[in-house]
Order: sequence, then C-alpha cells, then structure tokens
Amino acid sequence: MKLAFSTNAYLRFPFDEVAERIASLGYEGLELLADVPHAWPAGLLEGPKRAILAAMERNALTFSNVNAFMMNAVNDARQPYWYPSFIEPDPHYRSVRIDHTRRAIGLCAELGAPHITTEPGGPLAPGQSRAEAIDLFVEVLKPLAEHAHNLGVLLLIEPEPGLLLETSDQYLEVADRVNAPSIGLNYDVGHAFCVSEDIPAAIAKLAPQIRHYHLEDIAATRVHHHLVPGTGAIDFPEVFAAIRKTGYDGWLTVELYPFGDDPDAAARGAFEFLSPLMVPPSGA
Repeated sequence: MKLAFSTNAYLRFPFDEVAERIASLGYEGLELLADVPHAWPAGLLEGPKRAILAAMERNALTFSNVNAFMMNAVNDARQPYWYPSFIEPDPHYRSVRIDHTRRAIGLCAELGAPHITTEPGGPLAPGQSRAEAIDLFVEVLKPLAEHAHNLGVLLLIEPEPGLLLETSDQYLEVADRVNAPSIGLNYDVGHAFCVSEDIPAAIAKLAPQIRHYHLEDIAATRVHHHLVPGTGAIDFPEVFAAIRKTGYDGWLTVELYPFGDDPDAAARGAFEFLSPLMVPPSGA
C-alpha cells in the first residue's frame, strides 16, 4: 500500500508548489483535483497539462487518483462541491456534471492516472423519489462507464452521507445495474464511519470492487467533517488490518480539504500518524 495526499486541501497554492509541498512531507503520491485552481478540465490547455506532468516528475510523485467530485468552478450557491449532480432534474444543468466527468476521464487518460472519483448522485430534489433518482443515475452512468472503458481508465463512485448513495450496499445496487467493468468503488473510510458501517466487514465484502481508498478521521458524533487521522474516533489500526487482509496494494489517499488554512500541518500530522500503520505488524 502507498500513501498519497489530495490537492483539494491546497486551493490557495498553484499546482507546482502543491506538488513540491506534498512530496517534501514524504508522500509518494498525489490526488489531482480536477477543479479550480489546479486542473479544471474545461479550461486546461496543453501547456498547463505539460506543467502538471513536469511537476510530478520533478518531485518523484505518482498520481493516485483524479478527483472529479468537487466542482468549485461552477460555484453553485447551494453547495460548491456536488452541484450540479448526476440527478439534477434540469437536463441542461445535469449535462454540466456529465460533460465535466467526460472531460475528467479524458484528462485522467492523458495524464496516465488510473481512475477518477466522482459523486454518488446528489441530494434528492424536491418531489424527486429515490427510485426515480436511481434510474436517472444508472442511465447517466452507463455511457460514462463506456467512455472510461474505451480510454482504459476506471470511473469510481464515492458514497457520501446525505447524497443518493450513502452506503456500500447502495453502491452495489447501482454497480450491479450499470454492470460495466470500468465502474468501481472509492471507499471513503470517514464516510463509512459517518453512516455507522461495519468498516472491516464492508472492506472484506467489497474487496473486489474497491479500487482506491480515501482516509480522514471523524469525531465520535459521526458528523461528516473531515479530521486529521488520529484526532477522531476511527480505529485506524483495525481499518489497516482489514485492508491488508484483502491483499490490496494500491493507494490510500488522505483527503483533508477543510484544512485549507494550514494544509502542510494537516498533511504532516496525517503522514506521521499513518506511516507506522503502513508497516505490517511482526508475524502478520
């Protein structure tokens, strides 16, 4: 397993400086935010793309993931991360999310990253039934999954509290209906804790679907607010033991976007806490 850090905590810094900072703290990988100010696909020209690749090479970093969940560039007044969503009733506004996702898939392929992560359908709109929203989500995902497959990358869904898909079982319902080899799961440990999921059991059950992990801590209240690992209530030694049992050897990306005021301190604290857990216990 390898540790990476998401650039969505570094919105106040240009990408080349972000890469340097993350590498200097000891991380091997970096999750690229496909959003402003780092890599908004709709406005990313060839020169900035080459600059991103040069910064990665200069700092000996590897892409762990392309984060296409957030859409700060749209700046929807309701919430700047998950609107517009895949289940927007307005087809024209929904197409903004769809087009962004297609572009992010293309950017992922161009940069040589393994996959993108995306939102699990936004909150239900007034008058929208869950069944209607699920049908719409599946309909939207199928051509996106085909596009990802054609480009040789994966499209990972990330369940989140308060959105259409909150739990692992809800993800499986949609994944079974889409039935595409390019669809996978981004398992966010903090999100799973928020919805009171049995994390070790879920990891064991979902191992064939999980292609990437997000790590953050959550308070004992289970309120969805990302904390630096080691400062909340999640049992990370138990989580790491469960992941290790599945044979997973991919990326664990720390996602601490609420710490934009001092992302270095948050990234450093996470690295110092998590690094010892990366080493298997003796006899394991």
